[in-house]
Amino acid sequence: MTEARITVNGKETPISPAAPHTTVLDFLRERGLTGTKEGCAEGECGACSVLVARPGVNKPTDWVAVNACLVPAAALDGQEVITSEGLATVGDPGTPPALHPVQQEMAVRGGSQCGYCTPGFVCSMAAEYYRPDRCGHGAPADDAEAHDGTEAHVDAEHGPNGFDLHALSGNLCRCTGYRPIRDAAYAVGEPTDEDPLARRREQSPPAAVATEYARDDSTFLRRGTLAETLRVLRERPDAVVVAGSTDYGVEVNIRSRRESCVVAIDRLPELRELRVESDHIEIGAALTLTEIERRLDGQVPLLAELFPQFASRLIRNGATLGGNLGTGSPIGDSPPVLLALEASLVLADADGEREVPLADYFTGYRQSVRRPGELIRAVRIPLPLSRVTAFHKIAKRRFDDISSVAVAFALDIEDGTVRRARIGLGGVAATPIRALATEAALEGRPWTAETVEAAARVLRGEGTPMDDHRASSLYRSAMLGQSLRKLHAQTTEAVSS
Repeated sequence: MTEARITVNGKETPISPAAPHTTVLDFLRERGLTGTKEGCAEGECGACSVLVARPGVNKPTDWVAVNACLVPAAALDGQEVITSEGLATVGDPGTPPALHPVQQEMAVRGGSQCGYCTPGFVCSMAAEYYRPDRCGHGAPADDAEAHDGTEAHVDAEHGPNGFDLHALSGNLCRCTGYRPIRDAAYAVGEPTDEDPLARRREQSPPAAVATEYARDDSTFLRRGTLAETLRVLRERPDAVVVAGSTDYGVEVNIRSRRESCVVAIDRLPELRELRVESDHIEIGAALTLTEIERRLDGQVPLLAELFPQFASRLIRNGATLGGNLGTGSPIGDSPPVLLALEASLVLADADGEREVPLADYFTGYRQSVRRPGELIRAVRIPLPLSRVTAFHKIAKRRFDDISSVAVAFALDIEDGTVRRARIGLGGVAATPIRALATEAALEGRPWTAETVEAAARVLRGEGTPMDDHRASSLYRSAMLGQSLRKLHAQTTEAVSS
């Protein structure tokens, strides 16, 4: 064990005397790096975003944008962080810093607006700027000069330079200045060979370090192996397990949650594997959703449809399947999809492992079969996959919102007949559920409007929808039936062909 430190803008900085629950946001601001702002303290506005060096998908290291308001500073022990201040190039004393290309485009195109959220936009934009598989795509930056809304982009969400606007889905401009911000995003070119942050991608990321950071009556722990971690969980049944802290961080900020022991599992190698076998795909519980999305690269179409609708890119850069399932929330977006895929969970404790079908995992509101000292090691998805799949998320906003209802379908349709149906539902009961009655109403019947209409009436009655501020029970029931009708309308032509 060594003193906990974070390398911030190239300079090693001790975490002490910060408390173990202190967020990266507060840690940075207390050291004068006030470009990192607090807007919501829930990971929704992106004013706090910073860059972190993480294991890469296409290069050894990726620069990943995360919400500094959610991550405990102790979780970045031994890691590298770049803030908006660190993006500019500092020259000789007495000369002003040279703006980063992203900062320069934001300035010349008027993307700053009031300026409060600008540093967060800049950091998220810089992460996309350095994404290796963006470079070389699209037209040169000079071609992005058009402002008539027709020539400055390839499609609604991608620029001529390959810039994916989803990179900014977690950033909120309070002045509604999105057009000049988009113009700036679509104008950035490729990093030069002299760019130090671009060169940094070719080197290995910081190795995970064992951390034991204690202050007052609170401790933040990270062990080097799964076995060591499981021993800690057996000895400390009161410990709270965190990965991306996208849920725990909100509790710390909004509800002043303070725990005596927090155990981080996000860097455990045993929880960060992704394997495609002949009969199943195994996804490590501590892989972030962004890592899963890019490593699978569309191999599981239902997951590929889920990812863009799961919160924002900033959240997906930290959130994990293990965390989304571990909280037991009835409105999590991944459980309906994984239920439709008939996934199972590998649960591990100090005595060994067991595999539990996800359909048997949830036992009540935020309750599960997971025992004290046990954690989710991996998610297993059986192969082959169903050919007809869809994920319908009903929410007030298209992106970055909580579901009112979530429905996932996985159907096998042969010769116009539904041979097999699996339907996962979220937001309509105390737990995510399988729509077993609707599945039975579909299987063995022709994939026709008559069958779908009858099954839609059954689907409306699945679960026990409630009235709340997001939707009424009647609305939720109506959306369930409508979701099946929508699937039929979208797939009839594809199935018949």
